[in-house]
Amino acid sequence: MANHAPSFTTPGGEPVFMMTDKDHHPENGTSLGFWIYLMSDCLIFASLFATYAVLGKSYAAGPAPKDLFDLELVAVNTAMLLFSSITYGFAMLEAYKKNVGRTIIWLGITGLFGASFIGIELYEFHHLIAEGAGPQRSAFLSAFFALVGTHGLHVTVGLIWLVTLMVQVGKNGVGPANMRRLSCLSMFWHFLDVIWIGVFSFVYLMGVIG
Repeated sequence: MANHAPSFTTPGGEPVFMMTDKDHHPENGTSLGFWIYLMSDCLIFASLFATYAVLGKSYAAGPAPKDLFDLELVAVNTAMLLFSSITYGFAMLEAYKKNVGRTIIWLGITGLFGASFIGIELYEFHHLIAEGAGPQRSAFLSAFFALVGTHGLHVTVGLIWLVTLMVQVGKNGVGPANMRRLSCLSMFWHFLDVIWIGVFSFVYLMGVIG
């Protein structure tokens, strides 16, 4: 507080300091708070992975993973999400250069990859349910839909956040406030990538091969 010049003085001559935007939104505080949120999200996904590990073999005389999963389709979907992480990195590079137009373009490309990921996932869910392999069919499928669906819900929220940031960057540029928001979304987006690699390896790959 002593580092700021007084905004005005009291009748007795004592300085009174006013809080600035920087005081209200310290960058380190924002990053720390978001890391804490990500750790809480890790606990959610850890619980879902643990649930799947316990129930993943409970087929109730129904279809098993090798009967349901199309690894080629899932590999394409995985590529969509990994590409989106790369393009978001390009968006951050342009944001550091203060290039508003290119930042928005790369964010838009990231959004297209993310939307493609959600579209393929919805197609997979629809296909499974149409075959009678909905979440109510067995404990395995209940755990599968809960884990993959929760991840898909997070990606959907990320897409809404992404579009909101595109509007904010287009309107206000890439000042300190928007850079903080872009950095937080970057952490969130890469976090979802890591989670999906776990889903692909543990649920899909091991399910078909194992």
